[in-house]
Amino acid sequence: MQDTHQSTASAAGTTTDLPPARRPQSLPFTRSERSTLGVEWELALIDRDSLDLRQCAEEILQKVGPDPHVHGEMMLNTIELVSGARRTVAECVEDIALAFDRVLPVTDPLRVDLASAGTHPFADPLVQKVTNAERYARLVDRTRLWGHQMLIFGTHVHVGVEDRAKVLPILKALLTRTAHLQCLSASSPFWAGADTGYADNRAMMFQQLPTAGAPEQFNTWEQLESYTGDLVHTGVIEDFTEIRWDVRPSPRLGTIEIRACDAATNLTELAGIAALTQCLVESFSRTLDRGEELDAMPDWYVAENKWRSARYGMDAILIVNSAGEEELVGDTVERMLTELAPVAEDLGCATELDSVRATLETGASYQRQIAAVGAYGGQREAAVRLLLAEARAGRPLRPTEVLSLAAKS
Repeated sequence: MQDTHQSTASAAGTTTDLPPARRPQSLPFTRSERSTLGVEWELALIDRDSLDLRQCAEEILQKVGPDPHVHGEMMLNTIELVSGARRTVAECVEDIALAFDRVLPVTDPLRVDLASAGTHPFADPLVQKVTNAERYARLVDRTRLWGHQMLIFGTHVHVGVEDRAKVLPILKALLTRTAHLQCLSASSPFWAGADTGYADNRAMMFQQLPTAGAPEQFNTWEQLESYTGDLVHTGVIEDFTEIRWDVRPSPRLGTIEIRACDAATNLTELAGIAALTQCLVESFSRTLDRGEELDAMPDWYVAENKWRSARYGMDAILIVNSAGEEELVGDTVERMLTELAPVAEDLGCATELDSVRATLETGASYQRQIAAVGAYGGQREAAVRLLLAEARAGRPLRPTEVLSLAAKS
């Protein structure tokens, strides 16, 4: 397979029929019911005996059979559970919990357990197998070493937007708070057994792919269509779905998709991230309804916040607005929970939004994993046992429970 970008570059001397600005890619935005949502949760397939990853997604999916809530992913060590398009977070979580339960009778005889985090604590990324699909083969062929190392798991949340004119302003406003979601969900401190010193190493890995990372901030939909057309014309992508931004519009679904979060390790935190995301989008939409402008930060603020979140997690001091003011992430989150409480009541997710406080109390997953490993003499297997225990419990474990778990291992 020839590298698409390479072949395009070699033809750079040829005549172009149309200048970039006249090659827009039409992106019709499907009308979606306001603030409805959908949640996607990527899960690791864990060998019960070795605690390493198992490359058995195809076998599991075949035995599960056609299921709209259970999907394959790029790597054969991964399955993805997805909700339907729902009005409430509780309905989304119920979809995912039921799908989780449907998969267990298939995985249990294989001695495979389900767990998740932004990365597996000790698995070797270079021995993982890629799903046999053309789009993945094309990605790996182009990205080589980095493409082979996508040993990462995420949580994605879609929120419906009823008016295309709102999408880009809300996207830019979300970038003032995406780093806070990243900190709360950070669950990838280890990479191939090494302590990276980062709370969210997944973010550092994923941004190595073309079109991944922080999004471009456009002022008009036409600019987005021209940008997409340029990427298609130059062979960077085949269609808009290959733009893998941390926050992106999903024109086909009529949503904004937030993709910056590490995979949640349990259903409680999955619900909390979904609720906070839904409330932010609805709050920004209400601001626009009042005829007010939404704040937007310069690109370099967004990039700096992403790095601080990845490196420091809940200890990060983040830039919170276009004026460059800074605040400890936990303080901002506490204020957000208070300010968004009325919105959560209206959306029916007050309980789920309040569950974010559990993360503030117990620490984010990366902190809990580090505590478990430290309590068990540095053994990375302790982190995997913690992830398995949280997936079963459906909630984050408190520090005393983490220490107890490690001691019994």
